[in-house]
Amino acid sequence: MEHFMEGYQTYCQACENYGLESMNYHLYVKQLTEEQLYAFNEYKRDATIQEIS
Repeated sequence: MEHFMEGYQTYCQACENYGLESMNYHLYVKQLTEEQLYAFNEYKRDATIQEIS
């Protein structure tokens, strides 16, 4: 469950950007599908790679 934390941080930032309240981490992991969880993690990795380049 802990390996989704990077994606959760991306999710929280997106909520903040749009003025939405984010759900807590436990609900994030329970409510999103596995595909959605991995998509947020992948987005975070891609953004990190672009920052390094």
